[in-house]
Amino acid sequence: MDAALIAGLVIALFVVFTVLRAVRIVPQARAGNVERLGRYSRTLGPGLNFVIPFVDRVRPLLDLREQVVSFKPQPVITEDNLVVDIDTVLYFQVTDPRAAEYEIANFIQGVEQLTVTTLRNVVGGMDLEKTLTSRDTINSQLRGVLDDATGKWGIRVNRVEIKAIDPPMTIKEAMEKQMRAERDKRAAILTAEGTRQSQILTAEGDKQSAILRAEGERTAAILKAEGQSQAIDEVFQAVHRNDPDPKLLAYQYLQVLPQLAQGQGNTFWVIPSEVTSALSGVSKAFTEALPRVASREVTEGKTAAQNEAEQAQKAAEAAIADAEDTGPRGIGPGSPTPDPLTGLTTDPAAHEAAETANRGKNGS
Repeated sequence: MDAALIAGLVIALFVVFTVLRAVRIVPQARAGNVERLGRYSRTLGPGLNFVIPFVDRVRPLLDLREQVVSFKPQPVITEDNLVVDIDTVLYFQVTDPRAAEYEIANFIQGVEQLTVTTLRNVVGGMDLEKTLTSRDTINSQLRGVLDDATGKWGIRVNRVEIKAIDPPMTIKEAMEKQMRAERDKRAAILTAEGTRQSQILTAEGDKQSAILRAEGERTAAILKAEGQSQAIDEVFQAVHRNDPDPKLLAYQYLQVLPQLAQGQGNTFWVIPSEVTSALSGVSKAFTEALPRVASREVTEGKTAAQNEAEQAQKAAEAAIADAEDTGPRGIGPGSPTPDPLTGLTTDPAAHEAAETANRGKNGS
């Protein structure tokens, strides 16, 4: 009985072990190749699968999801003979588990080496500057070459990205100096543009200011001329309205003559010929006979008025004598300028006294 029990237990364990070997559960996004007696038989998909124990052998499962592989930096020589280290990242996916298992021994290593060789071929035809600025071009070329080469391995390359391009240290220093020079150049250009714009605005402001100042001066000159014109017109109207005596105008003409010598550059001035007639008119004004007035008051005031008249007549005769002189008469720049209206319009009492004296003299 004991031997039969042991044999039964062994058979039961063998059956359980055989059943376990016959049942295989494959997870999702996994695949396993089955070899029957050493040859490829089929590929197990996700879920419950049955195999023949001791006849079929299941290879390690393959991951069907997209995988990311980062390769270490690889030295690459550019067209201008500069060595740069390029770090790449590869995105691929197993599409055919049988080809990935049996067409290549290690597809990860194969993809890495193919990436390095393709990268050297692509970058070898570019200079450093183009390499640094043409990452999209390099990525597209790498992806096309890798996708064609790995198609027979059951692998699809989705993307190839260049993670870093590291030029030599000396090149980095030169690039930094170049960028610093470019920034200084742009700063100088911007400063010059700002100065130019400031000068333009300042010139525009000066121009507008000069225009407004000229317009103001023109308006002021026009208003001043209009004022002088109105003043002259008023004086002219007043003179004609009051109808002054010609003798008065002649006397005022004589009073204004010394003002001709007030200029800084005037050292002498010539008395015009009209001054003789003017002085004659003044003399005639003092010597002309007036109607006799038989008045006792005039006779009594003869002495003082007669003396004043005689002095005025002598002054007129002396002025006439001086005017008849043919030579020019110099008048100093600092000569006092008499007021043309002094004694004629501002002092009526003195003028009336002179007329009274003349009438008394004539009456006597």
